[in-house]
Amino acid sequence: MTTIQEYFTQEERQEVLQMVKDLNTKLGSQLSVSDINTVHRLVEQGIATGKVFKRDQYGLNPVVRHLRTALALCESIAPDRTMVIATIIYNLCRGDYLDVERIRSLFDDDIARVVHGLLHVAPLYKKQAAVENENFHKLLLTFAEDVRVILIMTVDRLALMRAINHHPNEKFVHEIASESRYLYAPLAHKLGLYAIKNELEDISLKYLNRKVFSQIAERLRATKEERDKYVEDFIKPIQERLDAEGLKYELKGRTKSINSIWQKMQKQDVDLNGIYDLFAIRIILDTSSKDEKRACWLAYSIVTDIYRANTSRFKDWITIPKSNGYESLHITVYGPGDKWVEVQIRTKRMDETAERGVAAHWRYKGIKSDGDADKWMNEVREMLEASGQEGQMSLMRNMDTNLYNDEVFVFTPKGDLIRLPQGATLLDFAFHIHTRVGSTCMGGKVDGKNQKINYRLKSGDTVEVITSATQSPRLDWLKIAVTSKARNKIKNAINERRAHQAQLARETLQRRFKNRKIEPDDATLARVIKKMGYKTTIEFYAAIQEDVIDVNDVVEQYEALTTKQNEATSRGTADEFVLQQPTANVARASDDILTIGDDVKGVNYKLAHCCNPIYGDRIEGFIASDGAIKIHRVDCKNLKHLKGRYPYRIIRTRWTGKAGSQFVASLKVLGRDDIGIVASITSVINKTDNCLLRSISIQSQGGLFEGVLTVNVSDITLLDELTKKILNVKGVKQVDRL
Repeated sequence: MTTIQEYFTQEERQEVLQMVKDLNTKLGSQLSVSDINTVHRLVEQGIATGKVFKRDQYGLNPVVRHLRTALALCESIAPDRTMVIATIIYNLCRGDYLDVERIRSLFDDDIARVVHGLLHVAPLYKKQAAVENENFHKLLLTFAEDVRVILIMTVDRLALMRAINHHPNEKFVHEIASESRYLYAPLAHKLGLYAIKNELEDISLKYLNRKVFSQIAERLRATKEERDKYVEDFIKPIQERLDAEGLKYELKGRTKSINSIWQKMQKQDVDLNGIYDLFAIRIILDTSSKDEKRACWLAYSIVTDIYRANTSRFKDWITIPKSNGYESLHITVYGPGDKWVEVQIRTKRMDETAERGVAAHWRYKGIKSDGDADKWMNEVREMLEASGQEGQMSLMRNMDTNLYNDEVFVFTPKGDLIRLPQGATLLDFAFHIHTRVGSTCMGGKVDGKNQKINYRLKSGDTVEVITSATQSPRLDWLKIAVTSKARNKIKNAINERRAHQAQLARETLQRRFKNRKIEPDDATLARVIKKMGYKTTIEFYAAIQEDVIDVNDVVEQYEALTTKQNEATSRGTADEFVLQQPTANVARASDDILTIGDDVKGVNYKLAHCCNPIYGDRIEGFIASDGAIKIHRVDCKNLKHLKGRYPYRIIRTRWTGKAGSQFVASLKVLGRDDIGIVASITSVINKTDNCLLRSISIQSQGGLFEGVLTVNVSDITLLDELTKKILNVKGVKQVDRL
């Protein structure tokens, strides 16, 4: 059993006694005798049991550290009973000595709430996360549950940074300094805790680059009091002139921190002599909106009358404000002692916009804006700056810290922090890491436990993906994934696989046609596909590849349909061919637009359905078994097949006379499936003279559409013109004649 005397060194004991005395003084009536006795008893018993309050692995005394934090809270935030007691005792809940429910019974719900928040946040640091990741800030706010937890953590980090100045473990010091710079200093800045922010940054620079810190400190030489005295002397004549002009104003003067100076030296690539604004003054004018510009320029003339200005450093953001709304005049003047001083001139409205509006200082310095979080931070900052310190904390008790309830933040095994939408699954996480990882995901481990791909992620989870080379995206994954990235990748993978299967199936079908010595016609094959009940060619070929349909059955149906079409075209005249569109001026034998054989005119002929020749096409005739002549385009696949088998039935044919009759032509159109594209295509057809739309068939899938247009045109020239017009429609990628 360890006693209080054994636990503390002599130096620590004296410091503890003084801090306890100071805390009692600062808290005053907030802290009851019962509170004091209960806290003392819990700490003493915790030390005696040896279960809690052990010195950490770096030799730091946690009791001393927490008392320092409690005292710093009173000095830099506000004397608050809840935060002080929670800070001192929350470590007692690390073991089995004490729990949150016991704290609630000993004190109250408010202290228990803050202790629970501190305990909830603590495990995050075991994740070995990169705290400079912006997502870590958001996860921290999500886990904290109470804004006072963030305040305690920020001040606790300041107390720790002050304590490790000469710590022998350099790696430990470096890690703490890095966390302070990237996590706690930005948080302090957003909360308006500028003194804490500046001190954290300065100490971080000292620990991370002690040589640079010492050099700047040595070059500055002057003590803080001397620099403050310089600012006081600088602004005195300005105050006198402003008063003489009857202006209402507030004058603020400050000297830059060592870290701020170092940042400027790096950014501007200059040494200390090149930094123009080691001293900065802000003149905030209280004036009506209509007199704002006049007052600012009057203050400008007063300053530049007293001190010589560096015109190359002048910035006028009043005449033309910054894009984020920031308004101010910035001038750099040559002050007493041959030192450059930056002076900012603005009105109260401009200052309010700069500090709390869209141009807040922490935003135009490069820290990203974050919607509702901005408003939340502003509310906290206003409470901290409000008068009546006890009232501040009572307002904060009811503030909601769940700013990111529509997001989850999860860790990779290496500590990288990933942000995903609420409801995201392990599969979404896998695709976020890499497409290949997502495509081969079999499941994973979440905080060491095996989970399936449909596991819903929770903030703070550490996720490891398990993959397999035999795994590939499936259609049912679309019911699991919620992020657009994952869903798009899954769809693309499935479509690519289907396209590959379709290509294999298409090659199989082409070989079977070739074995039967058939040159398939696309239009006829499309009719076969539709007859077999498939909406798209992709689905049709996928069915072949998956043995849902027999390729031999496809060939047989194609031959049957071709035979039926040939029989249909072998009966009747050309007049009968176009009965589908009785109002059209269709080609007839009597029109004498064809010369067949040895300049024979007036012979009945039939325009073949398989290729739909039109005036101007290169054509040939085929004498059918019944003696009728069928007219084909010379590039018709069926004609090539017929010429191979019956070359003696081919008869020379050419167009004569004048164009004017209407001919049927079919166009296949491919493009992007955009809203209104069909209307645009039909509008082009309707606006083209001597062109009539007979029918249109459109199918779409995966963001693309495929359509077949049947039109009446007078000749090939008009069809070519129409094809070019359709190609110019936005979204159309390809137009082919069938």
